[in-house]
Amino acid sequence: MRLGAPRPQAIVVFGASGDLTRRKILPALYNLAAEGLLPEKHVIVGYAFADWDDDAFRERARAAVEEFSRTGIDEEVWKPFADSLSFVPGKFEDEDGLRRLGERLVRADAESGTEGGRLYYLATPPSTFPVIVKGLGTMGAGRSDRTRIVIEKPFGHDLASARELNAIVHGVFEETQVFRIDHYLGKETVQNLMVFRFGNSLWERVWNRDAIDHVQFTVAESIGVEGRGGYYEEAGALRDLVQNHMLQVLGFLTMEAPGSLDPEAIRDEKLKVLRAIHPLKPSDVVRGQYSASPAGPGYREEPNVSPDSTTETFAAVKLHIDNWRWSGVPFYLRHGKRMPERSSEVSVVFRQAPSYLFAEEGIETLPPDHLTIRIQPDEGIALSFQAKQPGPGISLQEVEMDFGYGQSFKTKPAEAYERLIHDAMEGDHTLFTREDGVERSWEIVAEALAYPGPVHTYPAGGWGPHEADDLIAPRHWHLGAHW
Repeated sequence: MRLGAPRPQAIVVFGASGDLTRRKILPALYNLAAEGLLPEKHVIVGYAFADWDDDAFRERARAAVEEFSRTGIDEEVWKPFADSLSFVPGKFEDEDGLRRLGERLVRADAESGTEGGRLYYLATPPSTFPVIVKGLGTMGAGRSDRTRIVIEKPFGHDLASARELNAIVHGVFEETQVFRIDHYLGKETVQNLMVFRFGNSLWERVWNRDAIDHVQFTVAESIGVEGRGGYYEEAGALRDLVQNHMLQVLGFLTMEAPGSLDPEAIRDEKLKVLRAIHPLKPSDVVRGQYSASPAGPGYREEPNVSPDSTTETFAAVKLHIDNWRWSGVPFYLRHGKRMPERSSEVSVVFRQAPSYLFAEEGIETLPPDHLTIRIQPDEGIALSFQAKQPGPGISLQEVEMDFGYGQSFKTKPAEAYERLIHDAMEGDHTLFTREDGVERSWEIVAEALAYPGPVHTYPAGGWGPHEADDLIAPRHWHLGAHW
């Protein structure tokens, strides 16, 4: 995977006045500049329906960087970065605004040496994607092989809408120009999965149904919907995270070794896994919704949420991968809001060892060894196993070997958006979702979405409804550092 300054290009951010641009995209672009990973010749053009000029955009960009950048402001970096910023006001369907944007980009080629390179980033609500793509089509944006488009999730609302959106996008752009972004895939731990699995001889020998009892994947959020009730009412936990983030990470976790590090070879192997996953039935899914508790208000008390809403804020699913490596190994995926902590981790639980040797010591069963891959917030990998406690006799205790990125590399990992924006500028598709992968992930959840089961309540600040415990029984969920 390449790392360096990409070729000259103009970066256009649609939705430049929005929260995603403020919190993630502008800080990521600034951090790339600080690391020398923006093109030597570039411009960054914001486009939104706002009464701003270039200076107003720069002021807001500085405030965003000061608040959200992992590095803080360095004046020597900020001045040339600010000089590269400009703003074009206009609505997404505004032909005059798009004409002004096109003129600005032509001027950038002449004055800033961007050489016709374009990266269009759609940091906008999903409902605007077709409008923006068609508008770019009227500008002739898709005709140049130096043009790329980054589209945020969710890519569609279901299988039919995903196919419709793919058709609209392909009416303007070739698939090689399209980058469907999933910020989870930019996290260091997710990227490290391939190195962990295929760069070490030990794990391949046990990464299969012979050694592994089951796999758990939990994405827990301590916050609620944070003012996004209107959006969440249309999405829910299954659409918002399970269908995209979690299935994509599962692909890296379970795929076969690709023939090379070529992006298409990697995406081919991920697709094979998705095609081997049994589509979810309603009985494979437990839906939950947080209710009021001392930890916070209930979902139905959130702004823009229906008082009788049946939208799930929690989803636990059980799935199987029908291939030689994983046949018979259950995978349990769980995501919820208003849970006790913010954490994303995969737990690979190995088969229990026979305990007959220690029966005379009163040890009838041995807890399973397990490997925990922490995606956030404390990126790292830990292996838990049994060891003898000091002293006479045999008394066992679980101990842990722990690798943390911060401690080992003495640096804070780059934000996911930094890596993904850089890869999009480079044209590297490795961490982006292909058309067939998007459609297959919707196929997996289609029946569960069409025929949703009941929604069970759980108190805000809890680990979800007890029905999720029934789903995994007789096994148990791995909760933070405890079983």
